[in-house]
Amino acid sequence: MATPLISASELHERIGEVTVLDVRYRMGGPGGRGEYERGHIPRASYVDLDTDLAAPAGAGGRHPLPAVADFQAAMRRVGVRDDRPVVVYDDWSGLAAGRAWWLLRHHGHPDVRLLDGAWAGWLAAGGAVHTGTVLPGRGDFTARPGQMPVVEAEDVLGVPVLVDARAPERYRGETEPVDPVAGHIPGAVNVPTSTNLAADGRFRSAGELRALYAAAGVDGSEDVAVYCGSGVTAAHDVLALEVAGIRAALYPGSWSGWITDPSRPVDPGSS
Repeated sequence: MATPLISASELHERIGEVTVLDVRYRMGGPGGRGEYERGHIPRASYVDLDTDLAAPAGAGGRHPLPAVADFQAAMRRVGVRDDRPVVVYDDWSGLAAGRAWWLLRHHGHPDVRLLDGAWAGWLAAGGAVHTGTVLPGRGDFTARPGQMPVVEAEDVLGVPVLVDARAPERYRGETEPVDPVAGHIPGAVNVPTSTNLAADGRFRSAGELRALYAAAGVDGSEDVAVYCGSGVTAAHDVLALEVAGIRAALYPGSWSGWITDPSRPVDPGSS
């Protein structure tokens, strides 16, 4: 797999050769099933982020990784096969679909790609739109976790380069609209997910991404880990870094998991 991305034109050409997953989602809003049923990419099956791509909230944060058996069952239900490429997309700049991309890669699927430009890019390219619900054939995906690097809370402070993928004002502790504590993990640098994309909603080129991350001290010379609020949107930075040729670990608990233990240090930023 040369790139973790696929263009709308390439997906159009290969639509009969891949399994397409619709991962539409909005943090704090209703699930995306209604939007999916009103129109989706042909043959796409809907995946619910809260129930299919996460375990219940708790000490592991707001979106802990799902149990292996649960994730495998969810992917089989939507038709994912070990020998068939998967394409994931959403209508949230790839932030939710990135979670599906990462989980499938982490659990051993060899060929998973994210639709560059998301749902808006598909529509702009004149892609066909189907309505209703797809009933895919049963998949045979076998989850084999551990294929993407992960760092847990006890090792986070030892990571040479730690990236906070949240919005700058949350990183700086100026505002915290979701979690009960503001600030960031000490030593982290901030590369917001929004900066991974160009003005047209597509990912920046590999060279542009390398320069963007290098400006924050992320140049691949040392181990890198990424976190966000709940471990979902950080996968967007992990994917961007892969485009740039840098392998990064994910801290799944992220900020919402970090702050469940009051003994862990917090940098309050400018607040």
